[in-house]
Amino acid sequence: MITGLLLLSALPVIGGALRLGEVGADPASSPNVVAAAAIVTHIVAMTVFCLLGAFQFSPALRTRPRWHRTAGRTLIPAGFLGAASAIWLAVVFGGPSDEFALAIVRLVFATAMAVLLVEAVIAIRRRDFTAHGAWMTRAYALAVTGGTQALLSIVWAIPFGEPDAVGETWVVAAGFLINAVVAEVLIRRRV
Repeated sequence: MITGLLLLSALPVIGGALRLGEVGADPASSPNVVAAAAIVTHIVAMTVFCLLGAFQFSPALRTRPRWHRTAGRTLIPAGFLGAASAIWLAVVFGGPSDEFALAIVRLVFATAMAVLLVEAVIAIRRRDFTAHGAWMTRAYALAVTGGTQALLSIVWAIPFGEPDAVGETWVVAAGFLINAVVAEVLIRRRV
């Protein structure tokens, strides 16, 4: 499972690394400083959340409470930073009008991820470990959606070609929904 999650995370992590190179490469086409900071924050925070979070699903590591707790103290802030930067980028959307729906989809799911993380923190403070695990699984599923979206983009491109703004909106929304359903199935199976 960890290998699969790391492979799924690798697609957006590689894409994020390439985007980091673009942010500072050409000052003329770079976003303003605040937007660039939000992009960098999002990429770094989500990379940490996705890669480190994959190891939280290891039964061997979960039985080591100290490791799990220490990793969690890194994951929760990274998840909040990733979600908050995504929310900021969606709200301050300055792209073409045909990509507005895509920004709204991202806003909805970034907000959902932030809410899921809050629920996870509330559950762990109550020492409700089962609920905490369920909320974190849901948040993680939304975080690794970039990998699912990349795979869906490839599947879309085979019959239809490169997705336009409307197609990309559908691909992104489908990726979020698929991951949310998979998370719920895993949670129900655990219970």
